[in-house]
Amino acid sequence: HQREIEDTFNDLTRRKDVAMVLITQGCAEMIRKAVDEYGSSGQVVPTVLEIPSKEQPYDPRKDAIMQRVAFFMPSAMASLGLEVP
Repeated sequence: HQREIEDTFNDLTRRKDVAMVLITQGCAEMIRKAVDEYGSSGQVVPTVLEIPSKEQPYDPRKDAIMQRVAFFMPSAMASLGLEVP
């Protein structure tokens, strides 16, 4: 199952006709290495957006967008009651 998710993620991030990839935070955690490698590659299209799942609670500390927010505005995470490492 994890391999199938990772293969699909890699296929979608290579396509020229895809501008955004939505992935639940739970699935992103299953393939975290691939998601992080894509994020550090410097590519911005397609944009990868992790979204909450109905089955798992949302954790902004694992969200790449919120990590960027925390970098530029540490007070934003503090306002959510979360510590910034």
